[in-house]
Amino acid sequence: MSILVNQNTRLLVQGITGKEGLFHTQQMVQYGTNVVAGVTPGKGGDWVLDGKIPVFDSTKIAVEYTGANASVIFVPAQYTADAIFEAADAGIPLIVCITEGVPVQDMMKVRNYLDQKQVRLVGPNCPGLLTPGECKVGIIPGNIAIHGEIGVVSRSGTLTYEVLYALREAGLGASTCVGIGGDPINGTSFLDVLEMFEDDPRTKRVVLIGEIGGTDEEKAADFIATRMTKPVVAFIAGQSAPPGKRMGHAGAIIEGGAGTAAEKVNALKLAGVRVANHPEEIPGLLHH
Repeated sequence: MSILVNQNTRLLVQGITGKEGLFHTQQMVQYGTNVVAGVTPGKGGDWVLDGKIPVFDSTKIAVEYTGANASVIFVPAQYTADAIFEAADAGIPLIVCITEGVPVQDMMKVRNYLDQKQVRLVGPNCPGLLTPGECKVGIIPGNIAIHGEIGVVSRSGTLTYEVLYALREAGLGASTCVGIGGDPINGTSFLDVLEMFEDDPRTKRVVLIGEIGGTDEEKAADFIATRMTKPVVAFIAGQSAPPGKRMGHAGAIIEGGAGTAAEKVNALKLAGVRVANHPEEIPGLLHH
């Protein structure tokens, strides 16, 4: 068991012939992910990676020919919304969007559309998903995590890597790592992932990596307090951020006093979560 991706994932890459798309497709294939097709309009009939992966003009045709059941998006920001709509209309149940800089208005339309369909979007502006030893979808380096029973969910890409590496160094493995991205409007929230980890028999403990801005961590704390039976360890990035400062992600904006690191840490602690001051403290807190 794992959540979202495993060895049965049949992955399609939208934007496969671009520099980023091609590079990361190679990494995913090397990791063992079953990449069945790519999509680039106008390049249908081509093959990439020494003739291993066929390229199609549209997602619909690619799904019909290959039975793809997940898609990862590497297209430029101005075309991202269309790529997500196309994947959803082709009946793909899981869409992972790596692209950053997608306009908020575009994401509002996307979210509204996907909420009416049975489609799970992870991202945009996220590092993707990794189920160690089985499947990697996106840009998380495959060698920094080992297979295990700790579920990891994160709003920050680089911190995800740091935490996975710290876990590995301590001999702790991950069941699945989910990078949800730091944009104000995204497809999958902490709540969604925590619920999946709670229901996944293979996940025994959970690590949550949050950051300043928004109220997602507070909502997660409420869910943990009322619904979760599994222990959770957390880290909140931006604890030393000066008031009113925006940190990297578009979602990391503190408005009207809400969304500060102190509030998030406090809410999580009240929910019984052990909160690390530094990412490298996480393995030790999990051992307790």
